[in-house]
Amino acid sequence: MKTEYKIYVAIGVLAALGGGLYATRQTKQKEMSAHSATAATADFPALAPSKEDVEAITKIEIKNADKSSVTLEKKGDAWELVAPVSAKANASNVRSLLDNLKEIKVKESIDRGTGTYKQYELDDEKGVHVLAYKGDGKIFDAYFGKSGSRGQLARVGGKDGVWVVGGYSNFLYTREVKNWRETSILKFEDANVIQVSVTNTNGQFSFSKNDEKWAGSYAKRDKDKKLEKPEKKWEKFDEAKVKDMLRAFKSLTAEDFGDEKSDAGIDAAEANGGVVQIKLKDNAGDITVKVGKTSKGSSRFAQKDGGDGTVYVISSWSGDWATADRAKFEKSDDKKKDEKKDEHGADDGHGHDAPPELE
Repeated sequence: MKTEYKIYVAIGVLAALGGGLYATRQTKQKEMSAHSATAATADFPALAPSKEDVEAITKIEIKNADKSSVTLEKKGDAWELVAPVSAKANASNVRSLLDNLKEIKVKESIDRGTGTYKQYELDDEKGVHVLAYKGDGKIFDAYFGKSGSRGQLARVGGKDGVWVVGGYSNFLYTREVKNWRETSILKFEDANVIQVSVTNTNGQFSFSKNDEKWAGSYAKRDKDKKLEKPEKKWEKFDEAKVKDMLRAFKSLTAEDFGDEKSDAGIDAAEANGGVVQIKLKDNAGDITVKVGKTSKGSSRFAQKDGGDGTVYVISSWSGDWATADRAKFEKSDDKKKDEKKDEHGADDGHGHDAPPELE
């Protein structure tokens, strides 16, 4: 073999040996890095409970410095708010919190001591302290504080240190008390309604449905505030307004809640607001909602007959139907509509006023 060929072969062998050595070193370095990372995280506290443990949770406490602390307990298959008030809990909001607990995991260590708790708002004064129990046993205990570029900072109950955690959704834990309560008041299909009445200081409005058409009658009050006989014919009655009212009540929800200090006016609802009665077909039941005085702004207090006694606050969109005068259930004034057309331009043929032509 010629000398130059021997040189080429030697070079090739050296290259192969060098490549193998490099690969071996790279593999060892990766193994060392992985081992180092495992060693570094080996003492990270476990935080997220298992799926099985989450489903077994029976009590949740959230101590929040910025808002009232709350305690939720599972009773049977339902969740209840037991502090600061006793009420049915919002099942959807509790479920969202439980699902989120499974996602919270420690990712990084910031400080292994306790000296920075106040700085990171992880002290008892500022931190959001979340505890979950399975029977008498505590299965989740953590404080959540500031959130920055490195992520959400947390402290684990019973273990010193400040940690970065992933998966935590702050808004699920820091709701106002009213948002932990069940807000649904009514739930029915408006197509199943056969009769409706509204009684207030303006009189009594009665509506009945026959063959999908609504008929209406109105009885006004006399000077002594007593109801007179219904008028023989209600010329300007508009059945579309009844449908609008039912849309406002068929999925009625609370904006807020009253308490024992609230001047709700429910006991004299006809004088302070109004009483709405709804009858469903096929003996599916009768619904009565008493609407009282205004709460904040134009929202009003309300209470459902036959319920648990909860006093709700409902929006003016719904509450205004209980306080309605006869004009609210009538067709719009065609004369005024014609005057508006003359003033602003002709109707465009699609139910809208056409703008005046530009000069």
